[in-house]
Amino acid sequence: MALSSLLLLLLLSAAHGAAAPPALGFTRSDFPPDFVFGAATSAYQYEGAVAEDGRSPSIWDTFTHAGKMPDKSTGDIASEGYHKYKDDVKLMADTNLEAYRFSISWSRLVPNGRGAVNPKGLEYYNNLINELVKHDFPQVLEDEYGGWLSPRIVEDFTAFADVCFREFGDRVSYWTTIDEPNVGPIGSYDSGIFAPGRCSDPFGITKCTAGNSTVEPYIAVHNMILAHASATRLYREQYQAVQKGVVGINVYSFWTYPLTNSTVDLEATKRYQDFMFGWTLGPLVFGDYPQVMKTNVGSRLPSFTKSQSEFVKGAIDFIGINHYYSVYVNDRPLKEGVRDYAADMSVYQRGSRTDPATSEFGHDLSSGKASANDILDDTDRVEYLKSYIGSTLDALRNGANVKGYFVWNFLDIFEFLAGYKLGFGMYRVDFDDEARPREARLSARWYSRFLKNNGISAQSEVDDTGHHAQQ
Repeated sequence: MALSSLLLLLLLSAAHGAAAPPALGFTRSDFPPDFVFGAATSAYQYEGAVAEDGRSPSIWDTFTHAGKMPDKSTGDIASEGYHKYKDDVKLMADTNLEAYRFSISWSRLVPNGRGAVNPKGLEYYNNLINELVKHDFPQVLEDEYGGWLSPRIVEDFTAFADVCFREFGDRVSYWTTIDEPNVGPIGSYDSGIFAPGRCSDPFGITKCTAGNSTVEPYIAVHNMILAHASATRLYREQYQAVQKGVVGINVYSFWTYPLTNSTVDLEATKRYQDFMFGWTLGPLVFGDYPQVMKTNVGSRLPSFTKSQSEFVKGAIDFIGINHYYSVYVNDRPLKEGVRDYAADMSVYQRGSRTDPATSEFGHDLSSGKASANDILDDTDRVEYLKSYIGSTLDALRNGANVKGYFVWNFLDIFEFLAGYKLGFGMYRVDFDDEARPREARLSARWYSRFLKNNGISAQSEVDDTGHHAQQ
């Protein structure tokens, strides 16, 4: 089976880019009855309350308090989700969401990284379950053995997953273990822009005090794959027969186009896909990394033993795709000497088929100076949603096994790359107000009406009062 064909097994499409020309005039009823529409957030970016009710510091607390964010912000308060989740659940109901995807903070549920469960954390999450972890784990494990750089994390992660399965599995059908393991470690261990902020010259973007950009990303992903497989095997052996759920993983996704029709650019496009998708999906489907990775990375790429290969192969029930935008690539000769992940891939990325800042957010709010009308009237995002949902319907009609579409994200949160400079959400959060009030953007009203009224065409537009007007 070609690896690219596996991308048809979508569970979620939290996408931010220009889509192919979509189906026209579709409605909610055009999708299968079991197709799920939802939206998403992430624990550290949403919850706040970092020092309340027994939560321990995470690696992101340490990272942001060291002043590593561009705007020097932290997630200490974030969107106040820990205190305002009931209000947000009501907003989700008002928006007619059919599902909500979010992550569980390891630091809040099992503060010491292993052992005792925090009852307050357990109470908070009991009705909010979908995803296990998003590159956020207790700082104590980073201090003790280096977090994802140590194979010891496999056992601790599996124990954390066991708590989640045991406590929440009676109400959860779909679990994703790790979000974007194919790019998070690059930010964490190559460029140093994500927690725990490790890198080495000349590859680091930030001033890291420790790390090895040429090796550590590969070690971290290797341990993530083993941890995912261990959690999946645990679920299948101890919980699946009764709970009837499934376990998958979410991968970050660019689609790629060759810059020219030359043979070397076509090969570069495939190589990019092998590095982007095959890095994590190859072992889970075939039991090993793509051959081009083993060739280019060499001894810096960890290897699976025969038993490990058999253990990870097939340890996946579905694949979640977080698709952002598409890029053009062309060949770059593999350079000699010290290399990191990007150099190992040996391609030039020639920009995107769309401007991600415009397509992702509708408006560039990086200065924080946009007017309220600009912030709320995200017409570009409405057009984007229509385009991508229509393209998803086209994929279904062409035989793709797509199970759902989740908008990233439900409301404004702390962003890992930008702090509070940009507004991702369908609901605006006023971060200048301590109460963190929410206000619906145009996209929230459009999405709500699309999900509520099967008779309303997706070609309909929503004006700034929330009414539909046919185009």
